[in-house]
Amino acid sequence: MKPDLPEPIARYFTADKHRDPAALAACFTPDGTVIDEGNTYAGHAAIRQWLAKASSQYTYTVEPFALAQAAGQHVVTARLEGNFPGSPVDLRYAFAIEDGLIAALTIAP
Repeated sequence: MKPDLPEPIARYFTADKHRDPAALAACFTPDGTVIDEGNTYAGHAAIRQWLAKASSQYTYTVEPFALAQAAGQHVVTARLEGNFPGSPVDLRYAFAIEDGLIAALTIAP
């Protein structure tokens, strides 16, 4: 059963599913950050480029299956499957929400 995700997080996963870099970046505060695979992407332009690159390199799906709270963050566990090395993998998406937008996201195994 899919978890009932907070609205900004649900928008994030919808934008990712549709491979829409502009919609995904709009889920973040202007100075929002993403940390993924040891790299940090700060601001809307960098976040748009991050998704555009991932979408062009790989075909994948992300299915959230758990939601928890930890250290003031919403932690979503999701199954990532696609044509990348190590697929499938369960990842933890730790979201910090601020004023209805994502202020920070860290993606880790």
